Amino acid sequence: MAEDYAHGRRDGLRLALAVLAAEEAKWAALLGESPSWRTNATREVRHKTLQVAQTRVRTVLNRYTPKDDGPAMSDELAKALDQIAL
Repeated sequence: MAEDYAHGRRDGLRLALAVLAAEEAKWAALLGESPSWRTNATREVRHKTLQVAQTRVRTVLNRYTPKDDGPAMSDELAKALDQIAL
């Protein structure tokens, strides 16, 4: 039961990473596109905020990843991160 809970928690963090990656890509495409400097500044702040959030979620995911699980876990983690293009 505890392993299922931990696996679900890691899946939730991977989902959060995927959502953050999609949002960051959206804002990255809009950087500098507006003629308004305020709009561009706001977009830059949002983009940076999403990058910081991704880093924090990755840190939490690394903390929840068992260290003694061996290569199977790192393969699982690598596959998940490849799916969201990180």
